[in-house]
Amino acid sequence: MRLGLALGYWGRGPDPRHLELARQAERFGYHSVWTAESWGSDAFTPLTWIAAHTTRVQLGTAVAQMAARTPTATAMHALTLDHLSGGRMMLGLGLSGPQVVEGWYGRPFPKSPLTATREYVEVIRQVLRREAPVRLDGRFHAHPYAGPDATGLGKPLKPIVHPLRGDLPLLLGAEGPKNIAQTVRIADGWLPLYWSPRRTELYEAALAEAAEGFLVAPMARARVCADVAEGLLPVKAMLGFYIGGMGHAARNFHADLMARMGYEAEARRIQELFLAGRREEAIQAVPDAFADEISLVGPRERIAERLELWRAGPVTDLLVTAPDPHTLRVLAELNT
Repeated sequence: MRLGLALGYWGRGPDPRHLELARQAERFGYHSVWTAESWGSDAFTPLTWIAAHTTRVQLGTAVAQMAARTPTATAMHALTLDHLSGGRMMLGLGLSGPQVVEGWYGRPFPKSPLTATREYVEVIRQVLRREAPVRLDGRFHAHPYAGPDATGLGKPLKPIVHPLRGDLPLLLGAEGPKNIAQTVRIADGWLPLYWSPRRTELYEAALAEAAEGFLVAPMARARVCADVAEGLLPVKAMLGFYIGGMGHAARNFHADLMARMGYEAEARRIQELFLAGRREEAIQAVPDAFADEISLVGPRERIAERLELWRAGPVTDLLVTAPDPHTLRVLAELNT
């Protein structure tokens, strides 16, 4: 199991620790560094900055949002950064949800998310392979565009730039069972959310169909600390926000995932509290047991014991969200 550093996205502004954390991760032997985006900082610009200050570590987006760019624009970002970094780019994509797609990007959320994702991936594959001009008779991502308002002058094109790698790794963030099954079929890897090494049976059937070399790369908050309860507070804050606020009461993919993992009543209670404006109560309502099983928190000995559970399962790359170099170093030492 390889280690990656997941930096996420910015809060109110750029985090001055991120670049040094990325450099530390490279020195400690981490395989990859990952950035993200929501409705603030983008995923590619910070990753380019990190690429310029590192030499070996792989560079991934976990995740770049599909609604933010056309698939050809995303492919352009990926092939450009792959060239500039010397072949270190890993493209992680996610569809997001209706609240963000329609509320932030001002686009309709696709009525058939699986089809939209499949078409998006196919266009990117065509760009990176550069075998012919991009053509797709797609429902959501037609190339050339031939809708009712088209001029009819659209011309199939292939990139001017020759991509460095036609097989640049493409991973997908997927939560629902059908989405996970499709990810195994069309992508090079999966970026799971809320992975529990104690519940790998939930995904055995889907992963049994994966090709050799398929990547399973979940994120996990990690912190070496004496007080487990105190160390879990950031995990609970994240869960409270995503489960309570990242979606509508009737359509929240994160809450649905928590429910499938055995915490349905707790997930609905978190939603109820958060949407009522009682955010602190929503965070407190996150069960410590749930926060603990999807993270690596506590003294070194406790983390060492739990890390073995992660290593024993199908995870190929553990993407660590860690606040300090000490935690990064301890995990590197324990994972050797």
